[in-house]
Amino acid sequence: MPASGGLSNIFGRRAVMMVSIALFAIGAAIAGSAQSMNTLIVGRAIQGAGGGSIISMSEIIVADLVPLRERGNFAGIIGAVWALASVLGPPIGGALASAGQWRWLFYLNLPLSAVAAVLVFTFLRMKTPEGSATEKLRQIDWIGNLAIIGSTASIILALTWGGVQYSWTAPHVIIPLILGGVGIAAFLVYEFTIAKHPIVPMRLFGNRTSLSGYAIVFFHGVAMTLVVYYLPTYFQGAKGASAIRSGILLFPTAIMIAPVAIITGQTVERTGHYLIQNYIGTALMMLGYGTMSILTANSTIAMGEGLQIIGAIGLGILYVGPNFAILAPLAVEDNAHALALMSYIRTFGQTFGVTIGTTVLQNGLKSRLPEAFLEQFPDSTSISYAIIPLINSLTEPTRSLVQQAFAGSIRNIWFWVVGIAGIALVSALPMQQLTLATTLDENWGLEKREAASDIESRAVTPVEKTA
Repeated sequence: MPASGGLSNIFGRRAVMMVSIALFAIGAAIAGSAQSMNTLIVGRAIQGAGGGSIISMSEIIVADLVPLRERGNFAGIIGAVWALASVLGPPIGGALASAGQWRWLFYLNLPLSAVAAVLVFTFLRMKTPEGSATEKLRQIDWIGNLAIIGSTASIILALTWGGVQYSWTAPHVIIPLILGGVGIAAFLVYEFTIAKHPIVPMRLFGNRTSLSGYAIVFFHGVAMTLVVYYLPTYFQGAKGASAIRSGILLFPTAIMIAPVAIITGQTVERTGHYLIQNYIGTALMMLGYGTMSILTANSTIAMGEGLQIIGAIGLGILYVGPNFAILAPLAVEDNAHALALMSYIRTFGQTFGVTIGTTVLQNGLKSRLPEAFLEQFPDSTSISYAIIPLINSLTEPTRSLVQQAFAGSIRNIWFWVVGIAGIALVSALPMQQLTLATTLDENWGLEKREAASDIESRAVTPVEKTA
């Protein structure tokens, strides 16, 4: 994802968005038709690269067209869309998986990608950088791109294997984790000291407000993933809900996050302030998921639904609040690099969230369930996903014991969310309230023929007056 910002500066927003959509569709097709795990992994990797770039480019394009001071509504809408997609995905996926149609999890993306490609090709008319293809290829940070892609893949592989397929002390986990960490360190040194056209310029980290924003984005990604993945797991493991119903029971989170993200964007646009929103968002996450820890196997479904609301409000606020803190201290020319890095950091946080949740749940179940019961599951098996389909067929007292083990283990996950939210709140303390830019980067924006239309002229006029 960091590469998408630099590449779009070289080749233009439209071209990179089209390639991103194509990669997303190709990856989905490969994964959907996969006949082996290796092919599935390759397909997901390609799809992930395309999807990550789509996220970044959406933010970048809006930043090109709307000044930061007037971007609140748009930021809120984008945050609401991603939040809804994150929360509605589980019930859709659960329904398809329950019907034995998991391949359609990928195939569904093909017509959606086609529609998106047509819309982008037809309506996205933005300025394209001048220069020949050869000149543009020379501007690509080849070493930086290869370093960040390889290092990230290595770390993700280690985090995926750790605690599930291999122990955390196994060479299969330690070696790629070390290689990935060293690779990212080397990448940053190269970007800051050698690269002529860095995809992550050092100036992005030159102020405490942007650093605070990036930290909150990371911890928000961790927390959001823990909620979206493991709240349905609570309903399935502790309450015996089906995959479909557990996804539906997550709707209170979806219903709250989307409007809260939009309202947060509106408050920033109307007041020009973003600092208080970050404080409130992190505090509500701490409070909300602290109360989630009271859930047990005997708690009612209604309690599980109601307790989601406070934390969901915090998550919704933080889909928008940190964006303004990141961009406020930076020149408008750095929008693309900064937003691409923000998307990367959020996605990296989500990866850590899956790892933390899997490890905490796995260890919690192992410590709470009898050894005789656990012996039926191989060491490399993710115990939670192996046990859940069996719960409703278990006899008492084993069934109650398993449900209590799930509730207790997931309570530990809520403690992690509280701690993560607390770190995010501390990270917000150095943040400053700065004036939001009212100008745009003149190198970007709509093509001249588009900008000349009455509608677009009215949209651009306020910006031109401030230039």
